[in-house]
Amino acid sequence: MDTTMADDAALDIDIGGMTCASCVARVEKAIKAVPGVVDASVNLATERAAVRGPALDLQAIVAAVEQAGYEARPSGAGKREAVQVGALPDWWPVAAAAVLSAPLVAPMVLRVFGIDWMLPGWLQLALATPVQFWLGARFYRAGWKAARAGAGNMDLLVAIGTSAAYFLSLYQLLRAGGGHPMPHLYFESAAVVITLVLLGKWLEGRARHQTVAAIRALEALRPSTAIVRRNGRDETIALDALRAGDLMVVRPGERVPADGRVVEGASHLDEALLTGESLPVAKGVDDRVTGGAVNGEGLLLAEATAVGADSMLARIIRMVEDAQAAKAPIQRLVDKVSAVFVPVVLAISLVTLLAWGVMTGDWQAALLNAVAVQVIACPCALGLATPTSIMVGTGAAARHGILIKDAEALETAHALDMVVFDKTGTLTEGRPRVVALEGNDPANVLALAAAVQRGSAHPLARAVAELAAAREVVAPKAADAAALPGRGVRARVGDNVVYLGNRRLLDDIGGGVELPAALLAASERHEADGRTVSWLVRVRGAEVVVDGVLAFGDRVKATSAAAIARLRALGVDSMMLSGDNDGSARAVAGALGLDRWVAHVQPQDKADVVRGLMKEGRQVGMVGDGINDAPALAAAHVGIAMAGGTDVALHTAGITLMRGDPLLVADAIDISDRTWRKIRQNLAWAFVYNVVGIPVAALGLLNPVLAGAAMALSSVSVVTNALLLRRWRPAPRPAVDVAADPMPDVPLFATHSTNGAAPAPAQGAHTMYELTVEDMSCGHCVGRVTKSVQAVDKNAKVDVDLATKKVKVDSTADLDAIARAIDAAGYPVTAKSA
Repeated sequence: MDTTMADDAALDIDIGGMTCASCVARVEKAIKAVPGVVDASVNLATERAAVRGPALDLQAIVAAVEQAGYEARPSGAGKREAVQVGALPDWWPVAAAAVLSAPLVAPMVLRVFGIDWMLPGWLQLALATPVQFWLGARFYRAGWKAARAGAGNMDLLVAIGTSAAYFLSLYQLLRAGGGHPMPHLYFESAAVVITLVLLGKWLEGRARHQTVAAIRALEALRPSTAIVRRNGRDETIALDALRAGDLMVVRPGERVPADGRVVEGASHLDEALLTGESLPVAKGVDDRVTGGAVNGEGLLLAEATAVGADSMLARIIRMVEDAQAAKAPIQRLVDKVSAVFVPVVLAISLVTLLAWGVMTGDWQAALLNAVAVQVIACPCALGLATPTSIMVGTGAAARHGILIKDAEALETAHALDMVVFDKTGTLTEGRPRVVALEGNDPANVLALAAAVQRGSAHPLARAVAELAAAREVVAPKAADAAALPGRGVRARVGDNVVYLGNRRLLDDIGGGVELPAALLAASERHEADGRTVSWLVRVRGAEVVVDGVLAFGDRVKATSAAAIARLRALGVDSMMLSGDNDGSARAVAGALGLDRWVAHVQPQDKADVVRGLMKEGRQVGMVGDGINDAPALAAAHVGIAMAGGTDVALHTAGITLMRGDPLLVADAIDISDRTWRKIRQNLAWAFVYNVVGIPVAALGLLNPVLAGAAMALSSVSVVTNALLLRRWRPAPRPAVDVAADPMPDVPLFATHSTNGAAPAPAQGAHTMYELTVEDMSCGHCVGRVTKSVQAVDKNAKVDVDLATKKVKVDSTADLDAIARAIDAAGYPVTAKSA
């Protein structure tokens, strides 16, 4: 079989056995040495190599990778499953090492409580040996590979240091068997170091698997088949067989197979998974459609314009893969230091052995001094410095709603000086609602709108139904309801045909519809603010009456403004990206005091904006919740996903906020800063022991027993310092006045009179009430008071301050009704005000 590929070919190869950045470098070096290879890029996250060149010999490339000590196979060819039936879980080496090491550590713990107890030497040997040479065999293999490549890394340092402690203990144990008193042994030091480093390797592996899950979630958006129309007949083909120019048939409820252009039909496409925006987008002839979007109510025929690797979804997947490959965790710092530290320690140990042996003639003492140098240099504290700080820091963050999935994000977030926010679902609530209802008879307009849209699953229909239910408006019966794709809906109510839709719908009705000046002005005002406007029109015979206007929009989250202000106080700038229109983006940015914002942003553009900021020298964090944010989340130095977002965003981001609260972004930066400082302190502490201890041991002033004690003390020091992170708490939350919505609602029942009279007072708008409530004493009381208020108004927002006995309620319900409900729950209301 000829495996040579020509004409600037590209080849993907799955690589197995890589554990760190130095592995990536060695694999790349091996592949690039193969004749015909121009470039090779190895992705540690996906364990895949992308190879390019004018003439690629697959067999030669695979052989070169295997010669370097790793596994290789063509991408997708015989790749083993990540989890095999009956296989042991990937954490079992950590658990086994911990079980074997625990009895060795127990005497040290008991000594703190004044209990002097020691395991027999032979039992220590039996427990430490499998940890050292069975569970720790990976460090010897990786260390040997590094040594062959002329490089030092953490694996080599662990292998040398633990071996020195193990073999010194074995020597002392055998020597004691010859009649000498039982000396101090160091088996526990060797076993504990290997156990802890195994734990760190396991955590690192979990982080890598999460990145693969992100890419798989993206790939799951592509349908496996497509329906195409050929010679007047519809046939189903595999997605891989779809070609540019094919006529795709997209039925209601199905995903668009590939990027294309509508040639027939009209419908709404739900592009929320790709654009992050909450409203379906109307599509008609000549409009572009994106692969992965879900079709609404109409049948579409679309010409495929970009398929396979050229589609937007495929480009998003590639961007996620590329961005996740370019990561630089702090653990590499230890490897870099080890590259110098390891040969220096070995050289000092050898010099100590020769100097003492030649000068004193006591080669046994010379050997003990040389081993003392290696024992004091054993990376106990060095191995503990980073993982203990990370574990304690992530635990503290998780207790307060900040889930940090990998150490890299925790180590990087402290340096952020620019946070880029997605708009919809991140700074805003992410769901449309009626923000204004205007006309001569608003209650009737709402009733007719609810009647026309009854039974529809469209997001705007749900918003109308929710408002009608909240205002207790009874919708009349409607018949012959029909969706008008790209324009709106229609139904018969009594003797009238009622239309609800956009301006295109008014043009279709015909008859020269005259728009009232007041409603036209209101419509233009709402559209300028980026809101979606629907017109309600009644037709009875030749009579056409425009009854009112409904404006739909999103609402800024109550804590968004406080979050931006908090970041500004930390010295972090903020910026907003949105796929929405200029008016909507401008309104949100203005309400939040943001100077930098970009509207009409496509998914690939978001990642480009982030990269542009990074080229300016900014340390960038990206906050989002949708698939459209995935490339930007991966490209940023730190990706932060809001809980409730898509799986892709959660997989791609290094930090997940368990509540959709923008204030948690600043808290995540704060815990990162605290943890980063602990890591630096611990690394400095560990090296102080080595810098001071190694010369003392080389001079013969520190025997192996004291060296082991100093080594243990250094470990206790860094662990104790890391545990101080458990005291971390988020900054006190500023009082948020939910009544002072940064984008206040337009009064829902504003009437427009045709006789020039002033509009009637608004009714049913949100009002902030403050009540003084007695007998509240605990969180259970807070819950009962809140529940009683929300029994009156399920959408009410309740803020209870136990210390002052004040209850603030943001509601559309009557104040007296709220007070009666709280009284009925057993908590007397002594004062109330609006």
